[in-house]
Amino acid sequence: MRSEERTIGADDVAAQVRTARKEALGVALATSAYGISFGALAVASGFDVWQTCVLSLLMFTGGSQFAFVGVIGAGGLAAAPAAIASALLLGVRNVAYGMRMSPVIGRGALRRAAAAPFTIDESTAVSLAQASPRARTVGFWVTGLGIYAGWNLTTLLGALVGDVLGDPKTYGLDAAAAAAFLALLWPRLRRRQAIAVGIAAAAVATVLTPVLIPGLPVLVAALVAIIVGWFNWLGRKDAPVGEVPA
Repeated sequence: MRSEERTIGADDVAAQVRTARKEALGVALATSAYGISFGALAVASGFDVWQTCVLSLLMFTGGSQFAFVGVIGAGGLAAAPAAIASALLLGVRNVAYGMRMSPVIGRGALRRAAAAPFTIDESTAVSLAQASPRARTVGFWVTGLGIYAGWNLTTLLGALVGDVLGDPKTYGLDAAAAAAFLALLWPRLRRRQAIAVGIAAAAVATVLTPVLIPGLPVLVAALVAIIVGWFNWLGRKDAPVGEVPA
């Protein structure tokens, strides 16, 4: 038992592990439900059921998946390079999560390679919210594995439902991918800098959309975030907007 766990006692550690497991399962159930939306939207964007399921099995990054199918849906296969680049840009944050979670996952190339696919927003958040090392480890693995299993099952369900619906334009689903991605983005706009980046990037993308092929305006708009982050504009002495105290 680690020194931190010795000081709080075995009973307390066991209680923390149970709490971590419950929180992880709750987050996994809630997050997995969004897989239905992704499955339906992917089919609405032109993917078939098996392609949609493969995306969830291999990519497994919600925001990147929504971006990918949205760009492909707008521009077809010609927009594939831009779609891949957009998905990669959104997935870069997982690299930072991997570095932060390294002490929790532990040493060993095989262990870290196994943990890499499950190092996502939710598994990182649940793990770091726990008080003891063992609870953090349990929180990470239960959340990551739970969401992976649930997300893929609900993706299949959503794809089957979307396939039955037929023409997405009949139900307005041709615009649903953008709406779903906006729903994922909205909760992150809590600081003045993030709000400014969102508005500026949207303006750039709107101006460039009529003159560039689908997907490229998103990549150009991403430069706004890079420039703002590089110079840290509006980032100093910036208080959270509407943030709920812990």
